[in-house]
Amino acid sequence: MIVALRLLPREEIFFDLFNQAADNILAAARLLRDLMDDYRDVERRAGAIKALEDRGDEITHEIIDRLNRTFVVPLDREDIFALAKQLDDVVDWIEASSARMAVYRIPHSTPEARELAHIIVSECEAIVEAVRNLRRLDRIDAAVHEINRLENLADHVQRDAIAGLFADEGNPIEVIKWKEVYETLEEATDQGEHVAHVLQGIHAKNM
Repeated sequence: MIVALRLLPREEIFFDLFNQAADNILAAARLLRDLMDDYRDVERRAGAIKALEDRGDEITHEIIDRLNRTFVVPLDREDIFALAKQLDDVVDWIEASSARMAVYRIPHSTPEARELAHIIVSECEAIVEAVRNLRRLDRIDAAVHEINRLENLADHVQRDAIAGLFADEGNPIEVIKWKEVYETLEEATDQGEHVAHVLQGIHAKNM
């Protein structure tokens, strides 16, 4: 019993770290949205997003390190690892989106890029809500459904944006650049949907 009492508080750190990871991806998403809405000082602001991506790596490494050192864990080990990795993948693709805007020297945003960035923020808000309810899995369904809905919406926006590029843009280099930007933005929402899939699996195992 004494051993159990010593171990139980250590379980809680995983929930805290997952909350930190979710909050971090939302902060990165909001910076990306702000960049797309107010498109200036791109390299510096992309650098701020990169700093959050680095922070995401640190949180992921801490989760994995604690997973390897903790005897009693609150969820299946493979689920803890999968959720940590998937949250990190979301912030990776958010950072990749801003990096492409900077590296490709893109001079302006577009309505489609702004819409995708706003969808990413909404999806990350739903991820934060779902992750905060990991202790009460009966409460995650609405957030998971919202994540899936937003990914589907982003997919439609991206396809329409790329179709518009080929219809309207005469410069093939610009088509290539923007096609990759749109695909990267949409991939961030795909990674968010993968978070939802991991959460659904956790829910199925523990309810």
